[in-house]
Amino acid sequence: MLDTSARLLRLLSLLQTRRDWSSADLAERLGVAPRTVRRDVERLRSLGYPVHSAPGVAGGYRLGAGAELPPLLLDDEEAVAVAVGLRTAANGTVTGIEETSLRALAKLEQVLPARLRHRVNTLQTHTVRINRDGPTVDADVLTRIAAACRDREQLRFDYTGHGGETACRRADPHSLVTKGSRWYLVAWDADRRDWRTFRADRMSLRTPNGPRFAPREPPAPDVAAWVQHRLAHDMWPFEARFLLHAPAERVAGGVSGAVEPLDGERCVLTLRGDDPHLMAVVVAFLDVDFEVLEPVELKERLRALGSRLISV
Repeated sequence: MLDTSARLLRLLSLLQTRRDWSSADLAERLGVAPRTVRRDVERLRSLGYPVHSAPGVAGGYRLGAGAELPPLLLDDEEAVAVAVGLRTAANGTVTGIEETSLRALAKLEQVLPARLRHRVNTLQTHTVRINRDGPTVDADVLTRIAAACRDREQLRFDYTGHGGETACRRADPHSLVTKGSRWYLVAWDADRRDWRTFRADRMSLRTPNGPRFAPREPPAPDVAAWVQHRLAHDMWPFEARFLLHAPAERVAGGVSGAVEPLDGERCVLTLRGDDPHLMAVVVAFLDVDFEVLEPVELKERLRALGSRLISV
């Protein structure tokens, strides 16, 4: 009995991770025969879980939304409260749990009855928050993107670029990454044939989604670090490294850059920016001896700056 109960919980968890499962895939994941999967599905149905099935070679199982909320040990009021709380957290009011809240919200809204979903939407529509800085993204948009990532469905959307231009894009979504108050979609751009990041607040989703796609290896093992590096490169395309003849602790508090200690008397400073001349000014006014490691072109800017200062 214990094995059966544990298997049912595992089956329910699998059904919530993506929209459609074949009987063979479920049997392989659970380590049982397809006949056992069919029996376990019937057990879930008897408990009130709306597990739909489709016959044929391409058929399988799907956990859907029923006329009543499945027995998740939540009554209607609790379900509404949880959904609203998850939407609020997904919008970044609580730091550090945005992505987790969005995953939980996608699971909950998959089985939330229409009457309760309407109550959640009504409450969110007529709730106003003060002092919300930066761009905002509707929780429904984030949920649709997260569901497309889960179900491996291509997204079609109108995207507004940094300069205000809008274009239709097609992308195979991989994951959502949050940084501060902004959400970024990591996706394979179907037209440019490369990995891209898209700001979710600049996306206007089209309906319906595009076709299913085969999963790809992500652009890096750590997708969040990849997004961080890409954003830094796009925002600050110029990088310079300096050898400073001063202890790292003396420099670290006086400059916005990465300081790497070499020994007790020297350190390496890495600066990123969009204006090489400004970077030359910053390092010149640190009041320490230094050498330019890279790029060599920056040496000429510093020499010119020194000549102007001497001539004053």
